[in-house]
Amino acid sequence: MLDIAIDGPSGAGKSTVSRAAAAALGFIYVDTGALYRAVGVAALKRSIPTKDREAVAAMLPELTITLAFVEGEQHVYLNGEDVSKTIRLPEASMAASDVSAVPAVRAFLFDLQRNLAKSNDCIMDGRDIGTVVLPDAGLKIFLTASAEERARRRFLELEQRGTPVEYETLLQEIRDRDYQDSHREIAPLKPADDAVTVDTTGVPFDEVVAKIVALARETMDALAASGKTGDALHD
Repeated sequence: MLDIAIDGPSGAGKSTVSRAAAAALGFIYVDTGALYRAVGVAALKRSIPTKDREAVAAMLPELTITLAFVEGEQHVYLNGEDVSKTIRLPEASMAASDVSAVPAVRAFLFDLQRNLAKSNDCIMDGRDIGTVVLPDAGLKIFLTASAEERARRRFLELEQRGTPVEYETLLQEIRDRDYQDSHREIAPLKPADDAVTVDTTGVPFDEVVAKIVALARETMDALAASGKTGDALHD
């Protein structure tokens, strides 16, 4: 059994690349950022300031967040409501960054993430998967791209969804999010010491996916050659 941890900044393409690589490998894909976005959306729905740690923590017992895989696609449910589209709005992104700095939120979601990895070959993406959630993952990747490239991608994505936002606004939000994520006190965004860095700036999507799949297959071959088992990876 193999766990692959893919970390990186907002808009680096973690979700789309991880989803495609998981499909190619026959793994499940776990988008942990979606879980934090769901908590952020829950706070916004309740008009709770997302930087108010005590208020956010107090809300958690009222939340049930579940993942379901429908025809290979991950859907996120917040208290039974499918919020898969809502969590992709820009305001949900900043809210996720705020609530992810709350220790109680990280503890709330930690077991859910670890349990998914224990029972499946999976690709899990986020910002602290290789450093905190799955420190023993068989393969760790830090996926990144320039802020300008990430803003351009987000601009096109939102335009296609019919919720356009000005490019300059998105670029500033990405820079703000990068700073906040990399400077937070709890589990800051950074590559794991043994992570492979993959810069996707200007690289075609299919080439990035092929790179991840190749790294995964090399890792599986190496593990098979060494005689390591899935249980060893999860000890």
